[in-house]
Amino acid sequence: MDPLFEELDCQQTRLGELSLRRRRLMQLDGRQIYEVKLGDDFLMSSLFHAAETKMAEISRAMVSKSDLTVVVGGLGLGYTAAAALADPRVRSLVVVEYLAPVISWHKNNLVPLGNQLCTDPRCKIIHDDFFARSRDVLQGFDPDFPGKKVDIILLDIDHTPNRVLHRSNTRFYTPDGLNELAGHLNPGGVFALWSDDPPEKAFTDLLESVFPEVHAHTVNFKNPFTGGTAENAVYAARTDK
Repeated sequence: MDPLFEELDCQQTRLGELSLRRRRLMQLDGRQIYEVKLGDDFLMSSLFHAAETKMAEISRAMVSKSDLTVVVGGLGLGYTAAAALADPRVRSLVVVEYLAPVISWHKNNLVPLGNQLCTDPRCKIIHDDFFARSRDVLQGFDPDFPGKKVDIILLDIDHTPNRVLHRSNTRFYTPDGLNELAGHLNPGGVFALWSDDPPEKAFTDLLESVFPEVHAHTVNFKNPFTGGTAENAVYAARTDK
């Protein structure tokens, strides 16, 4: 039987010490979960990915095209990308990940969805800064196709628009940053964002200053550690058709 706790990798990055851990939860009948920590902060857990999956589902439903191109900001444990690829209309998906060890975990099959994503011919994972690429519409997100516009952009990097992993990310959550992001979308394209907190009116209002159509969703899920439920937000915004 696997040990109750195992650290699979730990590396220093520009943002601090990044670690991947695997645990078995006896209160969940020995269920195996994967966790990622950056310094003392928990970034993600394979136990909690309902909102990431819902974000991809909401976005896909808002675009009626038969062929979809998708960009995902932040690879994480791969749940957002996998949920996007679940739609057969998705012809190409580019994941932009800032932390090289996260990409290595997937390529070396250290995380549950690694092999699935790395063997899907529609999926390309690049090591780069999503926010830097967002600032340059001429560059675009795919280095093989500079300036290519896409149908859906899914962002799952910062905890919330107000709690960012690095202070340089704050510029993205401004009218200038969001207008630059919108410039990467095709007509009728969708931008969606995961947030660890429930929907906030201030950020919904900010999105509405840039996009003509905005929806803020609350995603509830069970938290076995507290015995109650938790809430995340999914914001979805669409450009003019």
